Amino acid sequence: MNFRLLTPLLILAVGLVTTACGKKDSVENQNEVVVKIGSVSPLTGPQSHLGKDNENGARMAVDEANTQNIMLGGKKAKFVLVSEDDAADPKTATIVAQKLADQKINGVIGHLNSGTSIPASRIYHDAGIPQISPSATAIKYTAQGYNTAFRVMTNDAQQGHVLGQFAVTKMGAKKIAIIDDRSAYGQGLADEVEKAAKAAGAEIVAREYTTDKSTDFTAILTSIKSKNPDLIFFGGMDPQAAPMVQQMRRLGLGAQFLGGDGVQTTEFLHLAGADGEGVTASNPGVPLASMPGGKAFEQKFNAKYGKIQNYAPYAYDAVQVMIAAMRRADSADPAKYLPELAKTDFNGVTGHIQFDAKGDLTNGSVTLYRVEHGKWVPLETVRNDASPAPR
Repeated sequence: MNFRLLTPLLILAVGLVTTACGKKDSVENQNEVVVKIGSVSPLTGPQSHLGKDNENGARMAVDEANTQNIMLGGKKAKFVLVSEDDAADPKTATIVAQKLADQKINGVIGHLNSGTSIPASRIYHDAGIPQISPSATAIKYTAQGYNTAFRVMTNDAQQGHVLGQFAVTKMGAKKIAIIDDRSAYGQGLADEVEKAAKAAGAEIVAREYTTDKSTDFTAILTSIKSKNPDLIFFGGMDPQAAPMVQQMRRLGLGAQFLGGDGVQTTEFLHLAGADGEGVTASNPGVPLASMPGGKAFEQKFNAKYGKIQNYAPYAYDAVQVMIAAMRRADSADPAKYLPELAKTDFNGVTGHIQFDAKGDLTNGSVTLYRVEHGKWVPLETVRNDASPAPR
């Protein structure tokens, strides 16, 4: 056999095969459009359990969309979730947001926290990238005038009003102490609770501050104990709420404990243990079992990822809403589907989703829960029957 003649033939054959494969890949790429959806939440640090919950909810929606043969602009859409970690830190959030903007992301689901969503929203707005937060509740997030910012959860004006009223009228609190973690979420919610509680006739006997990194609240609680409050409201998240409740019990502080959605989590039950009994907290929306698609979602999610922490159904719906807007626009180009996003009229797992002129959820609701025998038990749901305003 003449190997000198064979070698060029082999090179030619390999070249032909490579060229053929290249043409095949090229044809496939021409018939497919890749749609990159960002998901940003704290995937490290004390709130990583909530961040992963958001990411998993978004990923489930993306995975399901890829089984539906969705066409955009005559091409099959391939949805890709681009997950980023902002560590619940505002500065990190802006770095991540700029990174996604530089990647020409098609849309963003996030951020989880209000304190990260607010600074990131300006970057997305300047880049023309639609952003839907599943869990940022601070009023400021949608009050900045950015037409790219939306949320699928009730805001803190609504939640804080319900909490303040409930503390006075249903929990019988006449003297209330308030603690917040100085985050955009915690402080904003506490401000609204204070306003509503005062309007309902309660006296605010103390207003104290901590951070979203603290775990020792003995000095604050000792000071509050001397003022003999009926109730302590905490504006913050479960990594602080759980040790705060435990330290209250050790100090013999018999006040009732009330929190917002940052407290009403599965992880709080684990962290607080027996000391969590009797704690009351709110969560925007209706209980999972009462959501239109709640039971089916819970079964699918639990089978794939385990126990839902809190916001996963909202992250799932946020993706669904974004993709639905793309389908109506027949395009994943942000400039083309953004107008459709503003006109959303969608029935999701969490309920009916429409946005007002600011990008807030209309007709939202807030549910109060209490820990009984180690479980969050729904007490009542308060509905906000506002009609949608034109955007």
